[in-house]
Amino acid sequence: MLSKEKQLLFEKQAQIAKAIAHPLRVAIVDFLKDGQQCVCDIALHVGSERSNVSKHLSVMVAAGVLEHHREGLKVIYKLKTPCIASLFSCVTDVLRQGIKEGQELLKAF
Repeated sequence: MLSKEKQLLFEKQAQIAKAIAHPLRVAIVDFLKDGQQCVCDIALHVGSERSNVSKHLSVMVAAGVLEHHREGLKVIYKLKTPCIASLFSCVTDVLRQGIKEGQELLKAF
């Protein structure tokens, strides 16, 4: 049986996973892995309206994935813990492995 501490840890991990579980948020994390950016540059990079990007950013800030500060009129965002970007590298490896297994299966036909 899981301890209460483990259960709480798993719940928090799931909250973080939910906070990044959207294609636009994945793109934002990928963009921010190279350093902090203003909302205007993030929106331009991901090809979405600033208001939409701001909503996604606020979800990730609330989950502790991002942090932000003001520089004049600009709001600058950065990854709170840059290692979050490596999660997507692992996910890509899972995708590659699935493709490899699918190709091997098709060779049998």
